[in-house]
Amino acid sequence: MTYFRKYNLIVGWLAFAVSAAVYLLTIEPTASLWDCSEFIATSYKLEVGHPPGAPLFMMIARLFTIFSPDTAHVGMMVNVMSGLCSAFTILFLFWTITHLGRRICGKQEGELSPFQAWSVLGAGLIGALAYTFTDTFWFSAVEGEVYAMSSLFTAVVFWAILRWENVADQPHSNRWLVLIAYLMGLSIGVHILNLLTIPAIVFVYYFKKYPRVTAWGVVGALAVSGAILLAINGIIIPYSVLIGAWFDRMMNSMGMAVNSGITIYALLLFALTAWGIWKTHVRGKVVANTILLCFGVIMLGYSGYASVVIRANANPPMNSNNPDNPYALYALLNREQYGSRPLIRGPYYSSPMIDVEASDTYYVEDGKYVATESGLHYIYAPGFEFFFPRMYDYGKESGYRNWVDIKGQRMRFGDEMITVPTFGENLQYFFSYQLSFMYIRYFMWNFVGRQSDEQSFGEITKGNWLSGIDAIDRMHLGPQDGLPDEMKENKGRNTYYFLPFILGILGLLYHLNRDPKNFTVVLMLFVLMGVALVVYFNTGPAEPRERDYVFAGSFYAFCIWVGLGVMWLADAIARMAKKETVAAAAAATVVCACVPGILAAQNWDDHDRSHRYVARDIGWNYLQSCLPNAIIINYGDNDTFPLWYNQEVEGVRPDVRIMNTSYLLGDWYIDEMRIRSNESDPVPFSLPRSKYIGNMNNMVPAYDLLEGKTADLKQVIDFVRSDNPNTRTESGGDFLPAKNLALKVDKENVLASGIVAEKDAHLIEDTVFLRISGSGITKNDLMLLDMLANFDWKRPIYFTQTIDLESLGLHDYLQFDGFAYRLVPIRTKSPNFLSTGRIDPDYLYPLLMGRFRYGNVKDPRVYADHFTRYNFQVSQTRNAFARLAIGLAERGDSTLAVEVLDRAIEEMPFSQIPHSHVQTLPLIEAYYAAGDKAKGDAVLDDYFTTLKQDLDYYARFRGQKADLVGQEVETSLRSMAILHAVAEKYGRTEQVARIKEVFNLYGIE
Repeated sequence: MTYFRKYNLIVGWLAFAVSAAVYLLTIEPTASLWDCSEFIATSYKLEVGHPPGAPLFMMIARLFTIFSPDTAHVGMMVNVMSGLCSAFTILFLFWTITHLGRRICGKQEGELSPFQAWSVLGAGLIGALAYTFTDTFWFSAVEGEVYAMSSLFTAVVFWAILRWENVADQPHSNRWLVLIAYLMGLSIGVHILNLLTIPAIVFVYYFKKYPRVTAWGVVGALAVSGAILLAINGIIIPYSVLIGAWFDRMMNSMGMAVNSGITIYALLLFALTAWGIWKTHVRGKVVANTILLCFGVIMLGYSGYASVVIRANANPPMNSNNPDNPYALYALLNREQYGSRPLIRGPYYSSPMIDVEASDTYYVEDGKYVATESGLHYIYAPGFEFFFPRMYDYGKESGYRNWVDIKGQRMRFGDEMITVPTFGENLQYFFSYQLSFMYIRYFMWNFVGRQSDEQSFGEITKGNWLSGIDAIDRMHLGPQDGLPDEMKENKGRNTYYFLPFILGILGLLYHLNRDPKNFTVVLMLFVLMGVALVVYFNTGPAEPRERDYVFAGSFYAFCIWVGLGVMWLADAIARMAKKETVAAAAAATVVCACVPGILAAQNWDDHDRSHRYVARDIGWNYLQSCLPNAIIINYGDNDTFPLWYNQEVEGVRPDVRIMNTSYLLGDWYIDEMRIRSNESDPVPFSLPRSKYIGNMNNMVPAYDLLEGKTADLKQVIDFVRSDNPNTRTESGGDFLPAKNLALKVDKENVLASGIVAEKDAHLIEDTVFLRISGSGITKNDLMLLDMLANFDWKRPIYFTQTIDLESLGLHDYLQFDGFAYRLVPIRTKSPNFLSTGRIDPDYLYPLLMGRFRYGNVKDPRVYADHFTRYNFQVSQTRNAFARLAIGLAERGDSTLAVEVLDRAIEEMPFSQIPHSHVQTLPLIEAYYAAGDKAKGDAVLDDYFTTLKQDLDYYARFRGQKADLVGQEVETSLRSMAILHAVAEKYGRTEQVARIKEVFNLYGIE
């Protein structure tokens, strides 16, 4: 072993040890928000997650969960897996940088001078540690998501092609190419981002095999890389399954069982591939043999998806898309439920649609394939499809206008004139939003700094990049002194003073000048994992969360240049000293250590998730809100996935049926709800499968044929269930014959099931009245009506949110149980959305004061990030305490009411979950209602100070930038006005006077 190789191993493993220690110290001890909760739950029981699935991730995660001492630590073990995957990514990044550094020196390992050796090792260490502490990569490293493992595959395949480069002229060197192909196949079972390394890999091969680079050679290499990428992503992944599905259907038509045909097809495919490998080997066809070997191992790695079909046939509680046959597996892989986005050619948002086409597919009924229609493809008027459409979503016109001043162009469509964006405006959106805001901003977060952890939708005060250099930051973000405490103390406010960026640019230029071929390889990785993804994702405005994690591969490539910047500095020091010494290399490494140093120091507090249990506790609280054998109806990721985690992993409330209404658009999910799951009974749907299969009843028109009169809901559902032609529309779909619906109440069942307590029996109404507010309903609302028509008040029904209930007229029949809203046959007219439904203090008190958990956010060590704070607001947790306190005060329990409010502030201190009028004003009003004016004043004064700081800061903006904070000023003044109303209502003269002083400054009466 050479001197360099020895220390290359030692320092590389040192980088691994440092990164592993960092990630294991900062992992979340349980499930996180968003997809993590679902991934952990599906991994633990090997269930089927959302499209396109990640079977390899789940199987490896399941292996890690075996070492969990109990179910409470299952989430932590999956997070440990992500931490270790990320640490190994750092290890392979180190070896990648040292390989490229050695190539810059132009020498073999044993030929490096001590100065060169330690310059290269310093470059590897600084680049690897810099990436260790970058914002985006660290975020994914400490949670149970696919991106950490996906990054590891990217790092390994890129390192593997460089290893091939070392031995390319030796016999059997192609084994490295076969290994890369196998890793590519495996990575499909985690995430397909890894496929974007293919062009960089092809160029390494081209530069090695063809030392004389030509323009046509480069074009050829690009064509080959594109062909390989297309072959894997566009042919192998979808069509290997689709052909197998066709074969399975043919065999099924001959009497064979479903999945028998695809099994025979897979065996034949592998047998033919093996025969071809043997024949090409015997005949000495090296290229053909290598291609077949690569194809074979890609398919071998990809075959992990067979586990999805196997587990789907076991019908687990979480069985997304139910891919128990190859046609359903194809739909899962194709992400059909999410639709598609145009890339090269397509419509603008205002392009007129002239027709809709459905695609043919098959489902299994009684062991036989049956044809049906699935998915919709919209046909647009001739001339209204354009090149490179970026503003394509007709539902987001206002969002596009937030980024582009759209004047548009007028185009004739029949007798109408349609305004569509110009191509220039389309490009302006691409550059200003998709490229700048949704990529360059993220890039700057990682190498320049970040303004805050708040999600930004373009506001100047949230989530922008920030350097820490006042003159620069002031130009694009306005004044940076006199910040409000909440902005200044936001843990996501990190400033690196451009240091990582500058070192990376120096490394980039150094690489370009010293080794242009390998510079091209890294540049390709950087662009394809960055700008190319911007083009591919074609992101619409107002995403539900920041999307920086998808660009981690691009930031990985830039950290290679960050590392190579050390070599530039080492050379500069050596030139000044006129001698190449180890001391010069060491000095460069020590100086450049400020880059990972500042990244670690700035990023630690907002990446340390230890001690945080928010996602787990949110799911726990929703489930604990429910009565026995309840159905809880969810809407989004964060009010669904944490519940799944609690139920599937920790066994919490297996009697409760969790039902997501967005998924009710899929026939597979309705089928899933119709069977028993864990200890919960089936959902009482009555409509036959023919009424919801495929595209059937995606939209159901609602007509007021009874001219305002009320129809019995059960009879209306019977009308929809009927196959009588008179109950169908001309297109063959169903319709609702009435908009005013009556749901009869069985009082005995209401009391027996506990939906209403005995003490409130006198409040129960005979009928719950519903009203369809629009021109029709979607399939998921139809299924909700079907459930309501048939549940006969025998099971409690809960909702996690109330927004969509307005369209069905259920908003006035709710009881707020702390986190979830119970459907009750008691009409309660709510004064505002903060007081939706009634409350039962006797039911709510033990929940809020005893059974509920609050994520440990009262611990100052816990990082309460933006979405932690947001989820506490959405779930109205503080408001629940306030409503309980007011309820207790109204019946004379003022002392208990104050204890309740004190507990709210103890569990969710304002230092962790900041003020907002939604969460704070109810507390102030409740303190006053309970008679504790001093505590009410204290909270009001604190909130007033926060609002005053905000307004004082916004007042410092001048000129055009003042317009950019106009919305923030308006919001703060609106909150101040509500605060004024509360203070005036309870006669708090001192507080009223202070607020009026602020209003006078803004000329408000």
